[in-house]
Amino acid sequence: MKLLTNPLFVRAAIVLFASVSAFLAAILAVRLLRRKIVEDGEIPAQSSAELSLPLQAYTVIQQLKQQKFALQNEQQQQRRRTKTSEHITASIIANLPVGMVFIAPTGLVRQANAAGRRILGFASPLGMSVADLFRESRTFLAGEEELQVREVFQRALLETLHEDDFECDYETPSGKLRELKITLIPVRGLEGEMLGLAAAIADHAEAAELRREQLLRAEESAELALELRNSLASIRDWADQVKASSAGSAIGLANDISDEARRLEKVLAGFVAGRERAGGAHA
Repeated sequence: MKLLTNPLFVRAAIVLFASVSAFLAAILAVRLLRRKIVEDGEIPAQSSAELSLPLQAYTVIQQLKQQKFALQNEQQQQRRRTKTSEHITASIIANLPVGMVFIAPTGLVRQANAAGRRILGFASPLGMSVADLFRESRTFLAGEEELQVREVFQRALLETLHEDDFECDYETPSGKLRELKITLIPVRGLEGEMLGLAAAIADHAEAAELRREQLLRAEESAELALELRNSLASIRDWADQVKASSAGSAIGLANDISDEARRLEKVLAGFVAGRERAGGAHA
């Protein structure tokens, strides 16, 4: 009874009763509102097409993203293949024994391998014009008068040249005279447009000197082989003498030496015969 007369208890009881009443009233109101909405049809049922439209848009976006990624990957692979192909081509050109010079349609040198730089006598002819490169060098074309080499290149770039190779005398910047044979190869794009000229340059004098050096080395090798054959013949004769005048293990050793010397004589004989045939062919 004392608790009921306590003002704090009474106030707390009133607050609790009001809270429970409000909670129950809210639940009842929500149920009534839901029933009314369902009965009145205020929430229209969406069609399957309307529900699938966002899903289709999402699917299309994902497919576009995948196609974009695949295209980027293909472009990267194509760039890598192009760089690899260019690297291989540049390596082949750089290691060719014949001089290779690429001339752009403007008449400027865009690329030259080591052999081309050595033959022409320039450390780096890149960016030079054909006129500066060949200066006063002249040549004769079949059925035509004497022409300057730069004019031949100009005709080839304009596609009015009827011959693709010619010979000319050339003087390097250091004053060395060379006899050049030049072959012009038009380089075209995918649509047939002129991209420039690839000039294959060979030095006749240098080639002749190389052939002379090769023949000289062949003669020296043949002389050395003959001397070795004579020495082996002496060793074989000595072994035969030892074999005839000795007994026991010495005979077996002398026999082995004689057989090995005879085998080496046959090898050298074949080497000398091959050198003689090669020398006769060059002659």
